[in-house]
Amino acid sequence: MANPGSSTLLGIEGGGSHLVALQVDANGSLLARHASGPANLRLLSDPDLRARLTAVRDQFPNPSAVGIAFAGLRTAPDVDRVRSVADVLWPGKSIWIGNDLECALAADATAEGKWTRVLVLSGTGACCFGRDASGRTAKVGGWGHWLGDRGSAFQLVQRALREACLEPLDRSGAWGRCGQGILRALQLNEPEALIDWVQSAEKSEIAALAPEVVAAASAGDRYARSVMRSCAVDLARDAVACAARLGCACDSVEFVFAGGLLQNAPTYAAAVRHAICEERTPKQSRFVNLKRETTWGAVEKARSLSAPTLGGKDRASGSTRSPVSSRTRQPNGFIPTSTSLPPTEQRNSRSVTLDQLSIEHGIDLMVSEEAGVAAAVGSQRTAIAKLVRHVVRALKNGGRLFYIGAGTSGRLGVLDASECPPTFRTSPDWIQGIIAGGRRALWSAVEGAEDDPDAGAAAIQFRDVCRKDVVVGIAASGRTPFVWGALEEARRRGATTALVCCHPQLKFARGHRPGVVIALPTGPEVLTGSTRLKAGTATKLVLNLVTTIAMVRMGKVISNLMVDVNPSNVKLRDRAVRIVQEITGRDSRIIRKTLEEQGWGVSSAIRVLGRKSE
Repeated sequence: MANPGSSTLLGIEGGGSHLVALQVDANGSLLARHASGPANLRLLSDPDLRARLTAVRDQFPNPSAVGIAFAGLRTAPDVDRVRSVADVLWPGKSIWIGNDLECALAADATAEGKWTRVLVLSGTGACCFGRDASGRTAKVGGWGHWLGDRGSAFQLVQRALREACLEPLDRSGAWGRCGQGILRALQLNEPEALIDWVQSAEKSEIAALAPEVVAAASAGDRYARSVMRSCAVDLARDAVACAARLGCACDSVEFVFAGGLLQNAPTYAAAVRHAICEERTPKQSRFVNLKRETTWGAVEKARSLSAPTLGGKDRASGSTRSPVSSRTRQPNGFIPTSTSLPPTEQRNSRSVTLDQLSIEHGIDLMVSEEAGVAAAVGSQRTAIAKLVRHVVRALKNGGRLFYIGAGTSGRLGVLDASECPPTFRTSPDWIQGIIAGGRRALWSAVEGAEDDPDAGAAAIQFRDVCRKDVVVGIAASGRTPFVWGALEEARRRGATTALVCCHPQLKFARGHRPGVVIALPTGPEVLTGSTRLKAGTATKLVLNLVTTIAMVRMGKVISNLMVDVNPSNVKLRDRAVRIVQEITGRDSRIIRKTLEEQGWGVSSAIRVLGRKSE
């Protein structure tokens, strides 16, 4: 917690994605920051509102003045509702209360002279808010996701789901880049699963898919591009209307872009700028991005209430893939056979008295059984190396790696895929995990999901797997129908296929053996049939080997250092500094400055600073 003091300002802003509080000293320097979850006032109960503000008060108990802004604050009763809580938490303090739009404009007052300012806000929601030199204001939009939010991330995704995903699928059988990205991001296997997902999805959860729509549009998906243009025009028309309502139809207006969608998706921001310029003479418009976090506006509002002694300094290549074929029942003749039970289903003679062992002896038994896993994996070195070469070749040629499994096997695939973007700064598209039953199966059993080969085939269809890709089926028994439906569909589409299993005695049907088979001889489990034990450990080790060594071969490792790590938090940024220091030998202050300039790209910083001579 920052040290409380009588000469500090506190700014609080609650929005559709999060609540942020900033504590600032008399000179305008940031002392501390607090963040929590979504905090649109319309969606907060009174106890929720009290709890959120109390959490801030506990960190920043004694500011000289407080500025509080909330999305969804529209009326005088809304102000009274917030004040009734704030006055109790900060008794005797000067407190400004308003909405997030006023807060955002106050965050960065750069315009001077005759320029009227119009805030164009597009994040989870959207709204336009203008203020002229005389202080007169106008607001357009901001009615929420059911009645308005034109040009918002929510509207972009909602329309994309309809117009860029499901309408083309219904009318022509086409499932394009946009649909593929959305299924991957949601860990869903086919469009049918969107029906259940959308019934319970929160507004912010839907809006969070906007980067997938923008990426698809930028990559050439014509349906996604049309939706993005249409939403940009909606937002632009609201911005122009806001200026007109201030009597500035022909006057000079500065449009201030704010919100995650406009600030993080340059192609969308460019489309909005273009649409505004089509409505107005370009010479009468100029465009700026909000330079500071909008919560700084709440700080500035607090400053306006505080004593004069606090007046410190102010301060985002599309390839067209084949249409999705209709789903048809597949025969099961491609599933391999065996004359015996899978080893994982057989009883382990060493553990028949497991229920009678002491805790200590049970631990000793399980550890001794797990000790053989490394040797089992090592026996498949040649096959694993072959798979690694296939994966490297695919990734270098624009292909992808897919893991597909059910239960523990599926979860391990999803886990390995999810670790690659932060570890190696890979696109989430490169390595993807598919689990039978979709996202719910990640934390609970989905009955019967693993027994449906058609569902496995459909998952491959709707990710539009092609000959450039590698599909790895994961099944301890080697016989899971969902996995084999996926492998067969991948083989039909020309993809490289592989199977990771713990059943060396499998007999493959003629013409249906995967290109690579990694059959791990882990033997019976201590707990009969529990493949989360030795089979799971061995599988995790194989997946670790495949992606780690593939990334090494892709140039994402120097020595034993991950030079493409994504430094998304304090710990990883400190690691990034250490990595660059190891390789370049430069001073940590220079390294940190270079990393900041390079957007925390470790390999980019190394190129700028140069490697130290050995």
